[in-house]
Amino acid sequence: MENLKIATAQFENKGGNKVYNLSVIKLLAAKAAAKGAQVVAFHECSVTGYTFARKLTKQQMLDVAEFIPNGPSIKRLTEIAAELDIVILAGLFEKDADDNLYKAHVCVDKNGLVAKYRKLHPFINPHLTPGNEYVVFDIKGWKCSILICYDNNIIENVRAVKLLGADIVFMPHVTMCTPSTRPGAGFVDPILWQNREADPTTLRQEFDGLKGRAWLMKWLPARAYDNGIYAVFSNPIGMDDDQLKNGCSMILDPFGDIIAECRTFDDDIAVATITPDKLTMAGGYRYIKARRPNLYGGVISQPHKPEQTVVWLDEGEGVKIKQ
Repeated sequence: MENLKIATAQFENKGGNKVYNLSVIKLLAAKAAAKGAQVVAFHECSVTGYTFARKLTKQQMLDVAEFIPNGPSIKRLTEIAAELDIVILAGLFEKDADDNLYKAHVCVDKNGLVAKYRKLHPFINPHLTPGNEYVVFDIKGWKCSILICYDNNIIENVRAVKLLGADIVFMPHVTMCTPSTRPGAGFVDPILWQNREADPTTLRQEFDGLKGRAWLMKWLPARAYDNGIYAVFSNPIGMDDDQLKNGCSMILDPFGDIIAECRTFDDDIAVATITPDKLTMAGGYRYIKARRPNLYGGVISQPHKPEQTVVWLDEGEGVKIKQ
């Protein structure tokens, strides 16, 4: 494998406005390409918008969702990828011929769809159907995978895609700055966003504290370190419907170190060059070789009924999600 230059992006999307969101994706992809990036990664539902969907009926969701790969957004992403000669990862709501709805993330290059992944643990709208398989695909000689937001909180998912061969895991999110049972969590007041130029300090304190980045740092570096992977985290900045998001899109290496991060309040990218040598130098490489699955394979695979609860959807009351 040769070195690969990757950009991770953050931007303030508009719910349901695919034309606008795709226009920003093109602008940021062009910025990434101008800096030599060969790949650019965007956040969960970056094409369609995300939080607005919690209010939609099934018919409204079907109207927003698209067929993959034959929908207009995949066509547009392919056009952008071809024009800029860059690989693009972006997210949208997907529908199938039976009117099932999914949270999808795609990888597209100048020739069209490279890979599609459906979120295993979706929420935001009760009409979404969980995906049921992992995906591993190739980008310029690197084995890659995608896990969307909540999927990364189930640690077995990250280990599974690593064991399937992935050395880069793209982790598109819409996260942080929402209520939770954990201490310090909660919404960030949108007034601070409106006042960000006059008072950037207070906003940055909220974004970087336990409502935001400090929580992310409790677990995201561990996913990269334990599995010896490059983790490409993408997250929106600004208002997502009526909720404020803190961006801080970043790329972490197999040591769990941040090698690039968006640290502005603007639509922006961060670029890092990833190198194959770190994959075998990092501790995760040794730990995976030292595993003794005969001790715990049966423990991990014992019967279990999935139960997923998301607190913030009801602003403090747990909401159980179908599996």
